[in-house]
Amino acid sequence: MIHRSALILLAGCAAVFAAPTNTAVSISDATISKVKSNMLQISTHSWEIGTALEALTELEWPSLSVFGGSLPPPVKLPSGTASDVIKWATKIVKAKDPKSLPLVDGDGAVGDPASIGVAVLLTNWTRTNRGDHEFSTAAGHQLTYLLDKAPRTSDGAISHRSEQVQLWADFVYMAPPFIAYYGALKGGSGGLSLLKIAYKQCKLYRQYLRSSSGLWKHIVLGSWQDNHHWGTGNAWAAAGMLRVLETIHHSKLASKMQSEQSDLKSWINEIVSASWKHQHTNGTLFNYIDESDSFADSSSTALLAAVTYRLASLTGDNSHISAANKAYSLIKSSVDSNGWLRNTVDPETFDTPSQPGSHSPEGQSFVLLLQAAYRDYHAK
Repeated sequence: MIHRSALILLAGCAAVFAAPTNTAVSISDATISKVKSNMLQISTHSWEIGTALEALTELEWPSLSVFGGSLPPPVKLPSGTASDVIKWATKIVKAKDPKSLPLVDGDGAVGDPASIGVAVLLTNWTRTNRGDHEFSTAAGHQLTYLLDKAPRTSDGAISHRSEQVQLWADFVYMAPPFIAYYGALKGGSGGLSLLKIAYKQCKLYRQYLRSSSGLWKHIVLGSWQDNHHWGTGNAWAAAGMLRVLETIHHSKLASKMQSEQSDLKSWINEIVSASWKHQHTNGTLFNYIDESDSFADSSSTALLAAVTYRLASLTGDNSHISAANKAYSLIKSSVDSNGWLRNTVDPETFDTPSQPGSHSPEGQSFVLLLQAAYRDYHAK
């Protein structure tokens, strides 16, 4: 992603050397705790916050994630449940500019602020003061911006950028899961319409970004493009479609969207299958997945492994679990003693490694998403 203004709300990269075995041994709770602490320290941009909130939900409050069970969630939560997620979402809504439709300033990004929307909707749904409409209003404004104000292609794909029509693979993780979650909570014909909109955005983005190999380009249209098959972009797309799929699957409207669920499973598997064909012997994927002169990137490797475990849990197809296990072991060996994921791409340039002493906020979140997916897969 390009540089965005920081929103402070809470306080050697070319190769990975460890050779993992084919049997993944779980990352320790102590290490995960350090990874989480670091994530909270450095997640400041809108998309980083949204991803961190999703990681907290999946790891710590799995029954409240879209992977955990039926939707909508309970209206009343036991004391302390999801307190960290709710506290962060509350701080964002309280700081929101009332004149702005997006939840936060995305500094030109249409999709990124929406990544926080699921946490805001969860906070609204479970609020103790039923007369407080601040959260529902904020979420509604975010939805209005996406559906009625943001620029689009002629066939309806919502732009990821506000200043021009430009489609980024990143968008699929940021906005469609929010639109789908809104629909699952709304229910009825209006909810079904939103679920179908989320599905359609995934479909349109695939039509624009998919290459014949099954991998997705990173950025198309607009004044400049990135036609490389960026690892994190493919991971964003697969993980975003997976969240849309599971939101539909666990909603009360699932029976009305059988074909859409089948499509999403196929499209996610397309990316997963195409990606692991390029896995290196130590378990890593390269930043540009299919380019031998690129560099190893633990961020995309972690998120694509998480998607692989989740998809196998849903479908029962374990074809790529061996690749996911190799990747998991690689990620375990890539987290240092202080809880920092090493060997990441710089998420703001997306074509250079993170510099010594700098770390990837989304990479930290991806480790937690991977751990949650690994845990849930092995619990089945």
